[in-house]
Amino acid sequence: MQTSQHNCATSGVHGFLYQHAPDITPYCSSHYQVFDNNMYPNNPTQGNQISFQNFNEEYITLDSGQNAGLYNIYDSPSGVSTSSNRSQFSPQGSQSYISDPPQSSDNTYGSPMSNSSVVDDNTELRNQLRELERSLMGPDSPRSADGHYCSLSHGGNHGSSSNQLMEMLPKMDLKQVLYLCAQAVSEKDVSTAETLMDALGKMVSVCGTPMQRLAAYMLEGLRARLESSGYTIYKKLRCEQPTSSELLTYMHILYQVCPYFKFAYMSSNLIIQEAVGHERSIHIIDFQIGMGTQWISLIQSLGNRPGGPPLVRITGVDDSQSAYARGAGLELVEKRLLMEAKKCNVPFEFHAAAMSGCQVKRENLSIRPGEALTVNFPYMLHHMPDESVSTANHRDRLLRLVKELSPRIVTVVEQESNTNTSPFLNRFAETLDYYTAMYESVDVALARDDKKRINAEMHCLARDIVNMIACEDAERVERHEPFGKWRARLSMAGFTQLPLSYTVIDGVRGLLKEFHGNYRLQEWHGALFLGWKNRILSSSSAWR
Repeated sequence: MQTSQHNCATSGVHGFLYQHAPDITPYCSSHYQVFDNNMYPNNPTQGNQISFQNFNEEYITLDSGQNAGLYNIYDSPSGVSTSSNRSQFSPQGSQSYISDPPQSSDNTYGSPMSNSSVVDDNTELRNQLRELERSLMGPDSPRSADGHYCSLSHGGNHGSSSNQLMEMLPKMDLKQVLYLCAQAVSEKDVSTAETLMDALGKMVSVCGTPMQRLAAYMLEGLRARLESSGYTIYKKLRCEQPTSSELLTYMHILYQVCPYFKFAYMSSNLIIQEAVGHERSIHIIDFQIGMGTQWISLIQSLGNRPGGPPLVRITGVDDSQSAYARGAGLELVEKRLLMEAKKCNVPFEFHAAAMSGCQVKRENLSIRPGEALTVNFPYMLHHMPDESVSTANHRDRLLRLVKELSPRIVTVVEQESNTNTSPFLNRFAETLDYYTAMYESVDVALARDDKKRINAEMHCLARDIVNMIACEDAERVERHEPFGKWRARLSMAGFTQLPLSYTVIDGVRGLLKEFHGNYRLQEWHGALFLGWKNRILSSSSAWR
């Protein structure tokens, strides 16, 4: 069935973000055009070789190229393992590659497999945009210090410039128009931004290619930012979600079709079991307990321990958003884990700390002497405001608090992105690059007209995207940092990084065999990185 045969239901501005989709017809807002899926074929992976590069430790990418560096690469089933005597991550940003294969035919969404990165891509895009500005503005138009023209709307005849802009738009791809729109919003050039938004509305679709779907949500973020309604839109996304059972279903869909959560759970569990699995009494503090799913497999494993299982205590830190998704408080998690522990004959206790990480103090964590303490931060620390938001700096305060507890092991899993203190346009480009890879990875697992996929992306990913683009200051709660910055923060808090064992790496490598061949796994500087094609998306590390 071709989605282009369906009409998009009419809704208000931003309306498609707030409703779940009962059938295929209402998936698309009146702003969006639905495209024929047959125009964008999904070709199978060619098993290309890749390498990982570092650009001043700000971005970590996975690229194809020539000449080898010192590292191990763990691909999904079709991958390779390569090593030599040079590091692929050098302070000088070495341009070393394994090989330079032809462009992969499965690379249809805008994540180049060869000789590219977010830095290179954005540089090329900026050059193209400058050419567009030059053609619109003429040689005598005012420029900023960095060589950019001040605004596309500057000049004597705005109507003429608008006409020129409309003539140029058909020559530009979706990514270029989107970035140009972000530039206009950044410069508060309302007229140009609205012109570009009207054009984008005809190019994007929540049931199109990964780029078209992502652009639909990024466009809504730009609309909200231009209208100075960013936080209002974000709160509406949070308050007008589907029912808790529906939201839990959508989250479970992403859990099943993508390895991001399983990567976090398995790597952290293996690290914890290696560190304290032999102890008689184990206390785990989980700062993002969710449904407690992560601990089911650990309880099962400890139940089979030679000599008998240990006493396991779990302190679950929670917030109202997680409680909404569960449809109940932490008592639901406690009941679930108690049932599993009983089946496995594992002595078990649960302590609830129903509060956000910003509120946690030592007395909330039920610390007891003589127990082997472990702390788990699964995709959680980036929600803590840092010194750029508030003098309270809860991000570093929480790390110092945990260090004072003297845990045996601390596991940290985070999204590998740099959006915390980046200026708006840099943050926009980074968000576009990061989520392009994520949307591609969902695309290979679920059909484009699949209602479950549309709802999962709409309710589990769109909120974060809108928040990063539309909101600023304390209202922007999605504040990712790359591994290099987390390493600096943890070191300043007094932690020492521990290298990951072969058992951990091999266990996660086995997990990836269940998923698409474009997922990549690499160890670097003692941490483990999960990527899609040439883009790193998550990191997992251990600290003490």
